[in-house]
Amino acid sequence: MRTVYLGTSDFAVAVLERLARSDHRPALVVTRPDRPKGRGRRVLAPPVATAAKALGIELAQPEDLHARESLDAIAAAEPDALIVCAFGALVKEPLLADYEILNVHPSLLPRWRGAAPIERALMAGDEETGVAIMRLTAGLDSGPVALQVTEPIRADDDYGTLAHRLEELGARLLIEALDTQPVFAEQTEDGLTYAEKITAADRTLDPDAPAGARERVVRALRPHIGARMELADGSFVGVWDARVSDDEGPLVWRGLELVDVQPAGGRRMAAADWLRGRDQSAR
Repeated sequence: MRTVYLGTSDFAVAVLERLARSDHRPALVVTRPDRPKGRGRRVLAPPVATAAKALGIELAQPEDLHARESLDAIAAAEPDALIVCAFGALVKEPLLADYEILNVHPSLLPRWRGAAPIERALMAGDEETGVAIMRLTAGLDSGPVALQVTEPIRADDDYGTLAHRLEELGARLLIEALDTQPVFAEQTEDGLTYAEKITAADRTLDPDAPAGARERVVRALRPHIGARMELADGSFVGVWDARVSDDEGPLVWRGLELVDVQPAGGRRMAAADWLRGRDQSAR
């Protein structure tokens, strides 16, 4: 089957690489434009752009997916189907009407429709998640599902470990869907939840939340975003690793022991070293 692939993130890279090795290798990859990132505001290409170039696949990075030039580029590739995976922008008409569009979505739909399903599943303490292959429609991840497979969430999973397994699962399911053309079934609304985009407020650990809930936030945002803790002076320190603890001590914050942190403008370090440095500077 001739395909065009729309994706942006690291998660989408793994699926693209598997798709490129199959009989459904994309004729065109569409991703987002290069953007300034980080404190230095260095302009960087999206991960999928780098991967497409390495794979030797034609690449488009339109500012507007639905501009005439973009639509013409997709049409020129003559796809039988469009594949969407972590693209990061809304796909709408006329693409929805003109093409069969399959979406690789890392959750057990209808639970966690939306932008951050992996993070939200971890934050909520879900015992399992999975990947769904669905047909893209105008609604937010509400289209019919062809394949869906469950993946357990381990007690020590963070975003990185869980996303890695879901990438592999999603790639396998996508190829299976393209090979076998399974029947699509409409989603129910039972158990519907939305995975809203992660905000600065979501990153900030709530001192009134149970220690276990704060520890889940740390894992859900590691290693790609990072949680943070507000200090008494109103500044923040990043929290990359923490564990629930019944002990008492300077590194235990309402039942949560800090393990690895990152002060503003600094590098990641052991929490004990960070605290020692703060104590010395206060003298």
